[in-house]
Amino acid sequence: MPFKKASRLEALPPYLFIEIDHKKRAAIAAGRDVIDFGVGDPDRPTPKFIIDRMAEAIYDPANHPYPHDAGAPEFKSTAADWFARRFGVKVDPDREVLTLIGTKEGLGHLPLAVVNPGDRTLVPQPGYPVYQSASIFAGGRPHIMPLTEENRFVPDLDAIPEGILKETSLLFVNYPNNPTGAVADLAFYERCVALAREYDFVICSDAAYCEMSFEDGDRPHSVLEVPGAGEVAVELHSLSKTFNMTGWRLGFAVGNPEVLAALAKIKGNMDSGQFNAIQQAGVTALRNIDGPEIAGIRDLYRQRRDLLVPGLNRLGFEVRTPRATFYVWARCPNGLDSMTCAARMLDEAAIVAVPGVGFGAAGEGYVRFALTIEAERVAEALDRLAGLQW
Repeated sequence: MPFKKASRLEALPPYLFIEIDHKKRAAIAAGRDVIDFGVGDPDRPTPKFIIDRMAEAIYDPANHPYPHDAGAPEFKSTAADWFARRFGVKVDPDREVLTLIGTKEGLGHLPLAVVNPGDRTLVPQPGYPVYQSASIFAGGRPHIMPLTEENRFVPDLDAIPEGILKETSLLFVNYPNNPTGAVADLAFYERCVALAREYDFVICSDAAYCEMSFEDGDRPHSVLEVPGAGEVAVELHSLSKTFNMTGWRLGFAVGNPEVLAALAKIKGNMDSGQFNAIQQAGVTALRNIDGPEIAGIRDLYRQRRDLLVPGLNRLGFEVRTPRATFYVWARCPNGLDSMTCAARMLDEAAIVAVPGVGFGAAGEGYVRFALTIEAERVAEALDRLAGLQW
């Protein structure tokens, strides 16, 4: 009897990164020197002080049983303390903080907690594919909110039909934004909160890149800074990019306690929480977030950004200098579509960038470069691109 996939998998949009990945692997197998701007994964190790804390924690037998389902109390209280210092918003670590096995896990499970079959979810595009796929898995119907350069890559909330808003149970927002690098101001969050109150839906703010801003005094906002936002919103934070800890899988959600309790119930049926030793390392990380090691991580990406952006602009791409994240969102030269542009860079220059259409149809005409390449390799990539005739 032939195997038949579940119908929910057939409802997912095509995963267009596969074609580029196959070509990349073929180029490497052929012995080509590939420069890979595709993967949003730090190229430097986790800071030593975090690793040292983890090395100590794994030998403690108290950490070997199942962890606390909702998160270790020390990690949750440390996250609450950091949130209060960073955003001026106090949250109850017992009720308003929930440990996650990375924010991707939280994003994937949250629609199961708040979306009923047939409900609308509001999904930004271009955007992280998990928002749409998680909505579909929960039986939701995603409504796409295009992010355009003309609107500073924030959704035009006034363009959402009232009929859609009345059917909405969940709004996804993501700032600083992957893939565009855009940052939202507090007025945008105020508008989101007002709509959520009026139409009775939940806001999910994916703030995984909030500590990856480049300029001093230009710190991204939290939706929970808006008065009353805690009644309608949850915000997800990650240690992955800030501390070069992507493989450690550690994050947390803050905000509405009823929404977090519902998410915790889903998680309690799906996973057993994150290893306590990793959470203890996370405590050390958050308590030292203002240290020189973390500032050095931001400085490194700033240097690479300031090399890549002007170089791409000289070569026919159109790039706005990103204020945050470690991504550069570049309009393709001469009106090329994103798949053609990405394929030509790989075929003719052995350079990998992600086609914008992989983040949804609204990403067409752009490619994304991740700043996870040493400066010398960035310079070499620009030299190679200079030889292409667009």
